[in-house]
Amino acid sequence: MKEALAIGLMSGSSLDGIDLVLTRLVDDQGSYRYEILEAETLPYPAPWQERLSNAFHCQPEELKVLDHDYGIYLGQCVRAFIEEHKVHPDFVASHGHTVFHKPKERYTLQVGDGQAIADCCSLLTVNDFRSEDVAKGGQGAPLVPIGDRLLFGDYELCLNIGGIANISYESQEGRIAYDLCIANQALNMLAQRDGLAYDRDGLKARSGKIDESLLKALNSHPFYQQEPPKSLGREFFETYQRSLLEKGDTADLLATFTEHVALQIAQAINSQPQGKLLATGGGAHNTYLLERLRHHTKHQVIVPDAQTVDYKEALIFALLGMLRLEGKVNVLRSVTGAPTDSSSGKIWHSNKSFDNNLV
Repeated sequence: MKEALAIGLMSGSSLDGIDLVLTRLVDDQGSYRYEILEAETLPYPAPWQERLSNAFHCQPEELKVLDHDYGIYLGQCVRAFIEEHKVHPDFVASHGHTVFHKPKERYTLQVGDGQAIADCCSLLTVNDFRSEDVAKGGQGAPLVPIGDRLLFGDYELCLNIGGIANISYESQEGRIAYDLCIANQALNMLAQRDGLAYDRDGLKARSGKIDESLLKALNSHPFYQQEPPKSLGREFFETYQRSLLEKGDTADLLATFTEHVALQIAQAINSQPQGKLLATGGGAHNTYLLERLRHHTKHQVIVPDAQTVDYKEALIFALLGMLRLEGKVNVLRSVTGAPTDSSSGKIWHSNKSFDNNLV
C-alpha cells in the first residue's frame, strides 16, 4: 500500500480563482481512497484576472513571460498554503490555466511553468497533463474521468459544471467522457455585465424570459451533433457564442443560456441508462440550472457536500500526479481518442531535497 500527501491545483476557464486541495491519497493495490484535509479557493487579484483573460490574445513572447510569471504566482500560493497549515506535502500537481486548446491542430497550452512552481514552493511538481495525449492525436480532455472511475465509481454518471460542462461514464468500450457545452464561462460573463461576479443561485436567470430564437441558435452548432471524443476551449466561446450574447436584457440572456446548458447536458445523459448522476463544479451551486436540468431528465441528480462540489477537480489532479509518479495510466484513450493510454505529465524537481517514496 502506498500513501501520499499531495496538493492539487486547479484554475478553471471561468477565472473565479485557484482551487487548492491538500489530500491524503492511498493506493491499496490499485484501489484508491482519498481524504481532503484542507481546501480553499484563492480569488484572482484583478491584475491576474486581467492577464489570464487577455492571454488568449497574447503574442508568443508575451505568453512565455506569462507562463513563467504565473508559475511563480502558483508556487507562492502553494508556499503560503503549506506555511499556513503547517504541512509537508510530498508533491504538487497543477492543471495550469488553459489559454489555447486546439487538439485537431495538435496543440494545447496550459500556462504555469512547472519548474517555477517547484522552485517557489520547494516541492516536487507535476504539470502539463494534456500535451502528450494531444501530440498523439487525442483530445487531451477531459482529464478528470480517470478520477471519476477510481474515486467516484459508485455513480453511474459524473457531471462537472465549470467554465465548460463535461460528462463521464462507463461503457462497453471503456470510460467515456467529453465536453458538453460552455457553461459558467458565459454565465459569469453575462452576470458581470450587471456588476455581479456571478449569478448566485441563478436568481437573475430565473427572473428572465427565454428567447426561443436565441436558444435555437445556441443549440444549432454542429459540435452538439458530433460523436465523442470531443472537447471545447475558449475558442468556441470567443468565435461563436460571444457574438450571440452581446445584445439584449441580461436576465433574458441568462435565462436563455441557462436553458441551453440544461438542454445540452440532458441531451447527453438521456442517452444513457437511468442512474445516479454526481453533479459538481461551480454550476452545481446554481439552483435554477439544476431545476432546469431535473426538468429535462429522469436521472437522479445528486449534489454532494460543498467541499466535493467545489474541489473535486483539484482533488483529481492530485490523483493524476500520483498516478504519473507511479508510472500508471492517468489519461484514457477511450476518453480522448488517442491511439494509446498515457501516463502523462511533466515532473519537475525543486532544489530542496526531500523524501518521497513514489519516485
